[in-house]
Amino acid sequence: MATAAPEAPSAESAAASGIAGFSREQLHELLREMLLYRRFEEKAEEAYSIGKIGGFCHVHIGQEGLAAGAIKPLRKDDLVITAYREHTQAIAKGITPRAVMAELFGRVDGCCGGRGGSMHLFDAEIGFMGGHGIVGGQIPLGTGLAWAIKYRGGDQVCLCFMGDAAVNQGAFLESLNMAAIWRLPVIYVVENNGYGMGTAFRRVSVTNVEERSGAYGVPAHTIDGQDVLGTHDFFARLAEEVRNGAGPQFVNALTCRFRGHSMSDPVSGTYRSKEEVDKQLHEQDPIALLRDRMTAAGELDPEEMEAIDAEVRAVCQDAADFADASPWPDPSTLYDHVYAETNVHGRLFLDGRAGRGAVNG
Repeated sequence: MATAAPEAPSAESAAASGIAGFSREQLHELLREMLLYRRFEEKAEEAYSIGKIGGFCHVHIGQEGLAAGAIKPLRKDDLVITAYREHTQAIAKGITPRAVMAELFGRVDGCCGGRGGSMHLFDAEIGFMGGHGIVGGQIPLGTGLAWAIKYRGGDQVCLCFMGDAAVNQGAFLESLNMAAIWRLPVIYVVENNGYGMGTAFRRVSVTNVEERSGAYGVPAHTIDGQDVLGTHDFFARLAEEVRNGAGPQFVNALTCRFRGHSMSDPVSGTYRSKEEVDKQLHEQDPIALLRDRMTAAGELDPEEMEAIDAEVRAVCQDAADFADASPWPDPSTLYDHVYAETNVHGRLFLDGRAGRGAVNG
């Protein structure tokens, strides 16, 4: 099961630790989280290859530092919405590995009862507002979630992830404009791995990703998403600034995708060289970077690393066994949860007012 988020480093832990103000416990927890994500995705690859998972499957291998670093600092009632490469992000926000794997298998015990599959994980109770299969489709939804937070007078933050190709969508530009006008509590995060499916971003844009928000007055930040400690520290601070009224923010998070766009795409394909991928694997693996940093600082020894790895492998095997044993959905429930019932006057009440079809909470 996913564990609680490590707390942001305090002044006391900063004095006690030699690594960026993080305590030994926090360092081990972040390492464990990233290893859990990696082993889960490897188990998903294995299940897909033998036909246990159908449809599309996009793994997050190489981008674990951004999942842990951006999501673990959030409060439990903060919201996360994302695209379709979201298995690790769902686990980071609190969906159990069992529930995620069962959803990938299309089984009843999945977080969406087997209806969502790999690209559409969702659990509103823990604030994971879905993976979305349409490129950029989640961006206006994330903007709407942030608007609902402000309308209700809440102090949550909405984290809206997207791939770099999504910044060319018109919905992205319209969303930033509205978020800026209303000073919404939303952080737009681009997982910038340099490629939109098989097309390098430089081939489809004459401006850099980080330049896209300036026209709307939304502050832009560029970070190294492979550095989990720097990413965690950055998002811990930024989330609090947004929570306290800083308005929308735009983050260009540089990261690496160690696998192809999806399971049907070769690792390097024809759009990037094997040498490019190998260089990233050897120099920018977020797990190896943290492991080596902890080892050099005396915060980790090989036996501890082996124990953590064995633990998370067991968790992932348990998730796969659980998913395989979970029943298939009953065909008679095929049309359940397909349509929402709308108020007779065509309105949805976001502030909790009574009404047929009202959205409360």
